[in-house]
Amino acid sequence: MSLYVTRWNELAAVKKELAGRDWFYGTSGNLSIKVSNEPLTFLVTASGKDKRTFTSHDFLLVDKNGERIEDTSSKPSAETLLHAKIYNKTNAGCVLHVHTIDNNVITELYKHETHIEFTGNEIIKALGSWEQDAKVQIPIIQNVAHIPTLAEQFDRYVIGDTGAVLIENHGITVWGRDAFEAKKLLEAWEFLFSYQVKLATIKNRVGSF
Repeated sequence: MSLYVTRWNELAAVKKELAGRDWFYGTSGNLSIKVSNEPLTFLVTASGKDKRTFTSHDFLLVDKNGERIEDTSSKPSAETLLHAKIYNKTNAGCVLHVHTIDNNVITELYKHETHIEFTGNEIIKALGSWEQDAKVQIPIIQNVAHIPTLAEQFDRYVIGDTGAVLIENHGITVWGRDAFEAKKLLEAWEFLFSYQVKLATIKNRVGSF
């Protein structure tokens, strides 16, 4: 089996699992996985496709600039440039971007902040912090419709082989060294967002009595 097919199957498996969580509202979200380093190529989700269906046109191969290099009528996802920034600067092997209700709501709760900090939750271990009362932070950047401008904002936070960035009222982009790690990180961040949103709701209700 070729590396291309192996990576395709890995990304398809991730897409299937995230679709089962209902994390692809409308045609939102985009996923990618690196295929080769020299030259840099990666598979990325095709634009405008229902990610809860599965076809031979779900992904297309693009180059280091996010430009398609396959003979196909499909177009790369609108935010492919963000994926390219990550692959060009790090050794990441997979990038996942989803729009969930929780990751949108939490940016509203922290709309005047540049980051969100979480502490003391057991799931933080999945993000690589094992200390007692460990703390983790995730940056929040402004949502900009012009993708090159958004990519420039995003670029300053791409500083390691693993990472995550929240885009205000938009979604989260997570990357890891492989598909397994990227999915694990995404799940951990989404857990923390859901926890914080639910906790804020409960506190608000209790405070209103």
